[in-house]
Amino acid sequence: MAHDPQYAHKSIGDIAPKLAALTDDVLFADVWSRTQLRPRERSIATVAALVALNRTEQLPFHLDRARDNGLEDEELVELITHLAFYAGWPCAFSAIGVLRKTQTERAP
Repeated sequence: MAHDPQYAHKSIGDIAPKLAALTDDVLFADVWSRTQLRPRERSIATVAALVALNRTEQLPFHLDRARDNGLEDEELVELITHLAFYAGWPCAFSAIGVLRKTQTERAP
């Protein structure tokens, strides 16, 4: 699934048009497109930050994006396991639960 360039506009544009525009036009169209890091590396950094900060509401979108950017579920599990020692066990357990749910939702 390729990233929808109007994702934020469709998701929150009705209530927060400026936040949607910044998300679509700056974050995804500019920052995520910079060549200094590959999309796969950006996904690793993003998932790691979300796990460490226990931002589980944003994880499903970024786990799917990480998969689209070439990360396998086994790599995501390893990343989360590694983060348990730095971000804390509760953060890792919560993230694994989200990963499991996204696997089920993504399955054909």
